[in-house]
Amino acid sequence: MGAVYEKRFAWGVLFRLFHWAFALAIVFLVTTGFYIHFPWSNSVIEGSRSFPVAEMRYIHFVAGFVFIAAVLTRLYLWFFGNRQEKIWDCAPITPSNIKDFFSTLAYYLYLKSENEPRLGHHTLAGAVYIVTIGLAFFQIVSGLWMLYPESVFWQKWGVAIFATQAQARLIHYLLTWYFIIFTCIHLYILIWNDIMEPEGLISSIFTGRKFFHKGALK
Repeated sequence: MGAVYEKRFAWGVLFRLFHWAFALAIVFLVTTGFYIHFPWSNSVIEGSRSFPVAEMRYIHFVAGFVFIAAVLTRLYLWFFGNRQEKIWDCAPITPSNIKDFFSTLAYYLYLKSENEPRLGHHTLAGAVYIVTIGLAFFQIVSGLWMLYPESVFWQKWGVAIFATQAQARLIHYLLTWYFIIFTCIHLYILIWNDIMEPEGLISSIFTGRKFFHKGALK
């Protein structure tokens, strides 16, 4: 007789919308950002038949505001989402979560063969997501300062954090690579987890529901 599974609700609609808005924004921001950094099209067409750099900048700015909306949504869900969407469910700040952090790390390093299932994020993933949202803050401030260089408000924040706009631009560029690496590792672990575990991690971001061996969750 095969194993018996139970379907459990994990992610609300708003969380799933945040995820896809955040993911798509990163794709568009990285693509257009690299083009703005180093346009690879023929500069002769700029201002004659079309304005590719201006169009890329426009797409970049729209994606940037989607990115900001997604980050604000995640901050809201950290405090007002369901139990597994809140920050204290996945942050390594309690003894049980700290234990889960190292247990999950050992699991992904192949130092142990099994890991205790969780309805929400494992603490290792939660810690990475907290760092990612924190770095997103620097991307947002540096991006808005470059978009609105004459704004007194963004000048104040920009100077306080980055000192100069040149340094803000450099940090903005370097952090882009963090989000690229984060996305690659995120996709790898998702696929790996879907192969190794039966919980349907990939499908859960569409349906909001995960699968577990009956009675596996405490």
